[in-house]
Amino acid sequence: MVILNHQLPDLESKEVLNRLKGIDRTIPIIIAMAVGGERGTVELLKEGASDFLVKPIRSRDLLEAIKRAHTKRMADLEIQSKKFLSLGKLFPFLAHEIRNPLHAIGGALTILQRKCDAQDDTIAQCIEIIREEVRRLNQFIQECLDFSRPPARRRFAETDLNEIIRSSLNTMAPVIEAHPNKIEVITNLDETLPKIKANFNEIKQVCLNILKNAIEAMKNGGKLEIHTSSNQHERPRNVMIKIVDTGMGIDEKNLPYLFDPFFSTKSRGTGLGLALCKKIIVENHRGQIDIESKKNIGTTVTITFPFSL
Repeated sequence: MVILNHQLPDLESKEVLNRLKGIDRTIPIIIAMAVGGERGTVELLKEGASDFLVKPIRSRDLLEAIKRAHTKRMADLEIQSKKFLSLGKLFPFLAHEIRNPLHAIGGALTILQRKCDAQDDTIAQCIEIIREEVRRLNQFIQECLDFSRPPARRRFAETDLNEIIRSSLNTMAPVIEAHPNKIEVITNLDETLPKIKANFNEIKQVCLNILKNAIEAMKNGGKLEIHTSSNQHERPRNVMIKIVDTGMGIDEKNLPYLFDPFFSTKSRGTGLGLALCKKIIVENHRGQIDIESKKNIGTTVTITFPFSL
């Protein structure tokens, strides 16, 4: 829960609110304002603030606002939990029902391709479109299954995050090299980074997804930076991955919804990529994933892991 001052010396309260909602849309945010500031507060309530208090704030009013915010948050979390539980039961059923006809379509397409005249450009183009759509549907099904899969904690082992970064960059190298405009990749990896207990493949999946998003955002080329670091002498002790791109950025109004299942700003996006990333980092690894972005400037994704799970 956050009590946010309406007037801040160095930042607009609306920007702080949007950043907080980008981390977790269910965070209750209570606005503390001076007498006469109601007009500006209305806009913040529209942006997702849960309540407001007028200064000087009485203890009784503060406690009542906290109780209301807590009740609403628990209700939101219950709704979200039931929604994810329903999706978890639905996805495997849908996957089975969709994959069977997809396999049949793929097999029939292979036979059709053998029978058709290879010189006919129109037929070849139609076959390629069908093949691409079959591939895209199969990918969507796999994302649904990944999203509904329970945490694989039994596969946790001592893991070097730098190794995951290098492996992810090697995987993405052909995509980066084939980009029509130059993308400069800069790595700043802390070689003293302590290992953490983690699932190597899951964290690599997250890194690949974020790198893919960053590359797609830099249609005109740009700079891609990957940093790793740790705070071994602070509390709580964490290790961190930071991925920064100079791409098109994300509209401020979309930031609170980035981790919602099926929300996508891409015309052909499934909307499960970042939702799965958050599930892997937050639920499976007890970490945190934050996104900061400015339109036409770029995006920064920060992933934080605790030393021990």
